[in-house]
Order: sequence, then C-alpha cells, then structure tokens
Amino acid sequence: MKKIAETNTYITVDPKNTPTADVHQYLLGAVAPRPICFASTVDKAGNANIAPYSFFNCFSSNPPICVFSSNRKVADNTTKDTLQNVIDTREVVINAVSYNIVYAMSLASVEYPYGVSEFEKVGLTPLSSDLVRPFRIKESPVQMECKVIQILPLGDKGGAGNLIICEVVRMHINTEILDEDKKIDPDKIDLMGRMGRSFYCRASEEAVFPIYQNVNILGIGVDSLPQEIRHSKILTGNDIARIATLPAFPDAQAMEKASQDLGLGLPVTKTELTENFILAVHLQAQKLIAEDKVKEAFALLMCTCLA
Repeated sequence: MKKIAETNTYITVDPKNTPTADVHQYLLGAVAPRPICFASTVDKAGNANIAPYSFFNCFSSNPPICVFSSNRKVADNTTKDTLQNVIDTREVVINAVSYNIVYAMSLASVEYPYGVSEFEKVGLTPLSSDLVRPFRIKESPVQMECKVIQILPLGDKGGAGNLIICEVVRMHINTEILDEDKKIDPDKIDLMGRMGRSFYCRASEEAVFPIYQNVNILGIGVDSLPQEIRHSKILTGNDIARIATLPAFPDAQAMEKASQDLGLGLPVTKTELTENFILAVHLQAQKLIAEDKVKEAFALLMCTCLA
C-alpha cells in the first residue's frame, strides 16, 4: 500500500474546544455520503409534517430497524416538530429520496409555521398508510411505515441528537425501480446522498459500481505481496488491494503465459528487467486491473519479481 506523503499536514479538531457549528460541519463533510430519511409524521390532531434527516441508516434486518436522529438546533437549542410528533404518536413513515424529489425535499427543510402543510408547500402527494397514521409520500420510490420503539436523547445542548429507533412494519416499493429479478436497481431508484454543507451526490450511473468480495475466501493480503508490487510507482492503493484480495499467487501455467506475453524467458534474469521495462509492465497491469483482469495482472507483475 502506498504510504501517505510525508508532506501531508493535518488540522486537529478537539470537539470540546471547537464551536459546535464547526464540529457539525466537519462531521458532515467527513461522514458522507449519508442516506436521507424523508420523515413523514402527524401530530396528536392528525396534522401532517414532512422533514428530511441525513443522520440516518438501517441497522437490522430481523427485526427490520431504521434509526434517524433529530438534532437540537445549534443556534437556539430548539427541536423540529418531527421529534415531538414521534414522541406523541410513536409512528413515522420513512420515505426514500430519489433525484426527482431532491429539491422538494430540500424545500421541506424550511421551518414553516406550525399548522402549514409541507405537502402543499413542496408539491408532494400524501398517500394513506396501511398500519400507521402518518402519510406516505407518493413520489418517493420506497416508503417504509414504522413504529417508533425507542427515542434516545444524546444530550440537552444545541447540536445534541435524539436517536429515533424505528421498526419497519410495512414497505411500499415502486415496481418501476425493480430489475428483472425484482431487486432494486440503483440506476432506477436514483437515490440522493447528503454531503457536507450544501453538497449532495447522486448515486446512479457512473457513480455506482460493484465490488465483489467473497467474505468466505481469504485473500493473500497486502503483506504477502513482494515489495516491488507494494511499493510500485504506478499502482494505486486500490490496485494493490484488489490484487491482495486474490486467494493465491499465480500458478505455473499463468506465469508461463505472462512471461511469454512479455517476451521473457523463465527464469527471468535481472538484465531483462530494466526500470523502464518494469514501469511499462506495471502500467499494463494497471490497465488489466481496470478491466477486472486482476489474475492476469498479478501474473504479469510477478514476472518482474522473480529475478
């Protein structure tokens, strides 16, 4: 793995001696992208409220549990209506935020006066839920009806979170976002993620790619690689890590083919391995890795480590 350049410098942040607003933004910028919970709630009288939260994720499948945090405002230490509503009703609908509703979601973060319908203000359509009182958002691709099982205050000062732990009791998934196997297609659902400050990211198309890692097969590990590969001037940390996920070194047949492709004989001699030649091999290997031909790349690289 490439070492971090010695010229890199860091700032050190002590949360106890840093303004909460600054700590908040450092956290948001570093812990990102975050999924967005578009929470729909109702008060005791049945008045609807929708608000977005990016301190959000799922934490269990059986039972299905989602958790989001409604933080106390840094400026005046007040809370949003959502928190009071879930305290009073113990119910919420968590709606996924896709690109087609991201600006409506952003508008819903505005603090409208009590009693004003955010559904009407942001132009979204309420749908009746099956098992809870809060409305679903029709335009959201996935709507999760939830029972609130615990609310955990994390503090009483501005910026403190209130963890709202929810059990998903029913899900509604738009069939238009499913692939032929009835699984959610990342391009079709087109989800949005929250970054720091005013930045968002769109999780679809080129931004989405698979990483296949069989957790039941042990990779050889970076520490087992020859130093010529570990300290390559060409390969990135990701390139090296992909090689390290392989379960074994190249076998004799793979090595013979690689040496023939490089025009080398076996055993390889030091006179064949000039610096320029090694750099060229590493560049070729990097291209193979980008094409998911990691085994072939590894064999080529190992040919330059045999002398």
